[in-house]
Amino acid sequence: INPHFIFNALNSIRALIDENPGRARDAITELSNILRSSMKAEKLEIVPFEKELNIVKDYLALEHIRFEDRLQVEYEIDEDTLDQPVPPMMLQTLVENAIKHGISKQINGGVVKVISDFKNDYHELVVQNTGQINGKINSEGFGLSSTTNRLNLLYGDKAKFDIRQINGSLVEARVLIPVNTV
Repeated sequence: INPHFIFNALNSIRALIDENPGRARDAITELSNILRSSMKAEKLEIVPFEKELNIVKDYLALEHIRFEDRLQVEYEIDEDTLDQPVPPMMLQTLVENAIKHGISKQINGGVVKVISDFKNDYHELVVQNTGQINGKINSEGFGLSSTTNRLNLLYGDKAKFDIRQINGSLVEARVLIPVNTV
């Protein structure tokens, strides 16, 4: 978890305390869930996708406090994928990158869309976000290198990960995890 996210979340919660105490309480629970999951992630190789998705939903709910109408979130989730094993915090890392490198750089904000489906013999996880890839993708950055390394450790060359510009205003990070391999 990026420390800037934690500070931003705490400042957003602080601003909500007088304005909307109920939402502030919910936001504290969401932040607590994310931090707890982050601490447990180091000890686990895989978690059910549903658990990872719930952390992503908490994360995006907290970011929505900060970005308000500048952040739209969409989910396209095949319910049959919810029990599929995924590396913990992997999807959250991709979503965090989508906010940091995409939405936060857009004056009008944009959309983060999370997709989970089966494609051939793979569990396909996709994070799309408004934005542009400016120049070369920094695969040396912690998030991307961590994702690649974790997939290689768990699945060898059977898993696939890429980030690409789909059109002039949409970036896509895509992970293919072989089904029934772990």
